[in-house]
Amino acid sequence: GFLAHEVQAVVPEAVVGEKDAVKEDGSIDPQSMDVALLIPVLTSALKEALAKIEVLESKVAALEAS
Repeated sequence: GFLAHEVQAVVPEAVVGEKDAVKEDGSIDPQSMDVALLIPVLTSALKEALAKIEVLESKVAALEAS
């Protein structure tokens, strides 16, 4: 899962509200997230990780061959 205040540092447009906000009556005013806005960021991170894995696999294969 994701915490809204942590997501806000990376994808601020996906988060509504303020961390630890309290309403006038003293009740919690929670933040909310639009998780659909995280999909492009997560997809990009996955593509980057897969590219790094491919490079490392080719380096391992080259080391094993020598």
